[in-house]
Amino acid sequence: MTWTLWRKLLRDLRLTLIAVALLLGLFQMLWAKVTERMLGKLNPLVASLADMGGLTTKDIEERLFEGPGKVVRTIMGGERVQLDRAIDVLSIGYVHPLMQMIFCIWAVGRAAGAIAGEIDRGTMELLLAQPLARWRLILSHFLLDLFTIPILCFSLWAGNWVGAWLISPIQPEENVLPLPVAKQGYLVELGPLRIRVDDPIHRKPRGEVSAEQQAWQRERLAVEPARLGPALVLVGGLIFAVCGLTLALSARGRSRWRVLGLATFVVLIMFLLNLLGQMWDEAAWLRPFTIFYYYQPQQVILSGDWLVSLMPGDPASSSMRVPMPLVLYGVGTIGYLIALVTLVHRDLPAPL
Repeated sequence: MTWTLWRKLLRDLRLTLIAVALLLGLFQMLWAKVTERMLGKLNPLVASLADMGGLTTKDIEERLFEGPGKVVRTIMGGERVQLDRAIDVLSIGYVHPLMQMIFCIWAVGRAAGAIAGEIDRGTMELLLAQPLARWRLILSHFLLDLFTIPILCFSLWAGNWVGAWLISPIQPEENVLPLPVAKQGYLVELGPLRIRVDDPIHRKPRGEVSAEQQAWQRERLAVEPARLGPALVLVGGLIFAVCGLTLALSARGRSRWRVLGLATFVVLIMFLLNLLGQMWDEAAWLRPFTIFYYYQPQQVILSGDWLVSLMPGDPASSSMRVPMPLVLYGVGTIGYLIALVTLVHRDLPAPL
């Protein structure tokens, strides 16, 4: 009976699952093209402008992302992301607000109708009239998550591989700015005095690039989708955590739309609190109370670190660190257990 119900749930979701999987993969392909554009054209242009002004690209980035631009910098991953490295720019595709929005919309939309939706439509009475224990209903939804979440994760990764195939190798453009034609210098006459002044915008001809510089450039522009794979554990954890939280609310509700609105509100508040804590140090203590704080795929991709501190604003809290997957999957599991206990012991109301 459990597998029969599982097949029925999967049949109801199959078209939505295909659409979301395609959307995730296509966005990663699009982001790969954005990466190629940024590293192939935009970064050389910024480097040329910085060179003409006697600045470094780091100076340009600091000026660009100061003030309101700090919000954009925070969304992209903060200071850990180097915008002149291909793998760093590709990792932004995993924390892009659109990606997190799709993850949460799928999880909230699917889990909100699991219990409350059946009651709202009046089909829960017909379902439980069958020889089916209530715990089997929760088990069916759990098995559905075990099947659908990996599909969404691997569709994301497949988009990375296809995008890497489309843009590799990245070739940065040279001489993106037309160099001004200028003399070697100017002769300034001040009465009887004649002073020769070198042209400030004159450029010396570029020499040959050394082997070390070529190797550094190849490493910086290397597109390595395999390095993105471990972060899929956190992608699945975030979806599972939101599903568990929403299912716990659904098991106590009787209207799908009320559960949907409440779950969306809770998830949105957690997202905004995490974002606020990233931009404002005084609010950093709020971040560990949100599930989005434990979703840091860029940290896994770029440094291989799976641990986060429970006190992000305290530099002396290095010992209070927890594994991110443990928290995400733990929250989802607790949500499922709450839904199980609630459904088993509650009196189901008549349909509205």
